[in-house]
Amino acid sequence: MKITQRPGHQSLRAALLVAAITTALSAGAYAQAEKSAASTAPAGTAASAATPTVPGAPDVADPWLAQWITVTPERRPAPLKAGVDYGMNPQTGAFVWPKATPETHQGQPFPGEFPHWDKTTFTKNVNVIAFYPGVGSPFHVWNNIADFNGRRYLYAHDRDYLRILDVTDPANAKTVFSQGGVWGPKGPSERFDAANVKDYWGGTTIVWSKKLGKPIMVASYEIGRYGLMQQKLKEPEKVAAQRQYNSLKGFRVYEMNGPLPSDWKLIATRTTDVAHPDAPIGKQQGSGSLDAPEFYGGKYMLLSAAPDDSYALTEYPNYLYSPGYQVWDMSEPSDPKFLSQITVPGQHVDDPASVFEYLQNPRAGNRTSWMGSRMPIFLPKPIEGGGKVGFGAMGGLGLWSFDLSNPMKPKAMSHVNTPPSFAGTEFDNADVSQYERTGYVFTNGYPMNRDCYEPYKDIWVIDAKDPSRMKVAGHLPRPTPPEGAPYTDFCQRGGNFGPKRANAIGQPGSWRQNILPYSFYTAGVQLYDVSNPAQPKIAGYFVPPLADETQLPKYTLGKGVLAMYTEYDRNIMWAFTENGVYALSSPLLGAPVMGAAAKPWPAR
Repeated sequence: MKITQRPGHQSLRAALLVAAITTALSAGAYAQAEKSAASTAPAGTAASAATPTVPGAPDVADPWLAQWITVTPERRPAPLKAGVDYGMNPQTGAFVWPKATPETHQGQPFPGEFPHWDKTTFTKNVNVIAFYPGVGSPFHVWNNIADFNGRRYLYAHDRDYLRILDVTDPANAKTVFSQGGVWGPKGPSERFDAANVKDYWGGTTIVWSKKLGKPIMVASYEIGRYGLMQQKLKEPEKVAAQRQYNSLKGFRVYEMNGPLPSDWKLIATRTTDVAHPDAPIGKQQGSGSLDAPEFYGGKYMLLSAAPDDSYALTEYPNYLYSPGYQVWDMSEPSDPKFLSQITVPGQHVDDPASVFEYLQNPRAGNRTSWMGSRMPIFLPKPIEGGGKVGFGAMGGLGLWSFDLSNPMKPKAMSHVNTPPSFAGTEFDNADVSQYERTGYVFTNGYPMNRDCYEPYKDIWVIDAKDPSRMKVAGHLPRPTPPEGAPYTDFCQRGGNFGPKRANAIGQPGSWRQNILPYSFYTAGVQLYDVSNPAQPKIAGYFVPPLADETQLPKYTLGKGVLAMYTEYDRNIMWAFTENGVYALSSPLLGAPVMGAAAKPWPAR
């Protein structure tokens, strides 16, 4: 693992590179690596592969893509035939999953799949409080909660919209702010051009700043993941546009003097291109800050970010980076300071030792797998509160544990991986809500292809009692349709079936022990009893009806519950579907509070 304490220390970088090669490679491989290193460009500069002159060199204009494709084999999975290679087993009524598939944006229906969108509803230990249509988008939603003057506000947002709901009474929520398109059967009410976003606002985290005596919001700014590019090896103009992205690659900090954007004041802007902190928009390298920052309002904030374009060892067809992690000092919210970069083996295309590690991964060359992080390091306890360990889900690179006792010099402790399960994402997120009690971490990827046209995404149970020796202990049970359902397998509902995420960053109150709520796409909400993580079971669920063409365009359908956000201080679950949001309660969490919370959020 390479740790960057301050940008621009090329001599230190060279020393680390030599040490990494010496450690990672055998004597024979070292000689070849030494020869390769002599012609390798330093991070963030144009590589020699930009103008290939040798037989077999790739005809790819972007130098970093050229390096990636030069060092990796071609192992793209072949398309499969429905009903032959995968599909329903008529004897058992169970779905036979594909073993490996390419990433695709087209539906792949199979014999036995419903020709319509299923409208049945099933519940166990879950009660519906209310449903609010048209709150989000059919594709994605980030969530936050903040209290102002005794009122509670729910924020639902993505790059092209922001909705703010007053949810003080969850049974009678009211939209108090709406910006961006509202979706209906003919599409969004406002046109959105993903390629011309000037101010991409991604995941956000709202915390209480003791320094300022008010809430602050940290908003991630990353390269959009939808509508920009489908095949990076075939769309050089779109690759160049992402290298020169027309929005910030980094994050911004806002004072929140009230619930609405007109009440907010921008107090800091930073790029995650830490080697070029003054680079203007369009000249910043790397990915920007992915998803919501891991931040609790104290000194330390953790981000998911690739700091420059050399973080190129990733197979995903429409993404250019393999993000690592950054640690920032937020002691003064108006003046964030970069502390360190965390990079694991298998991310740097211009580092022979990293390439060596990458090529040992069975996913290398499949032109399908996401490699690197998609979310920041997950902390069982804030660093300033005594936390010393964090867990990072890094796609096809597996789950990593980190020693964060010295945030200036983080250390990788161990990592685990599982057999490949592409397409879709692997090791997208981790849930550490039960770690302090049990020593177990839960981690999963999620489906990206429709119609179960990819291997099932298990939620892995990781024994991390000793974080320096993590091991896979099992997985959470796969949901099956309840008795009386018109289908024998959730795959028959079409769309996407599999886990998304459990607890979001910044949920009000404390994590609930023993119960873990998961969004599960077409299987709705699944509540797991993890009182004994070694013997987990499904304790409750809510499977709502699926949206259809009378509500949304055909190309948006089949998501089901795509995000969850839980108010543990009021025992309210918000389950976001492609056509709205459900307010839910469950006796497994406790009786819902149908008014203001006992204490304001974020916690003072």
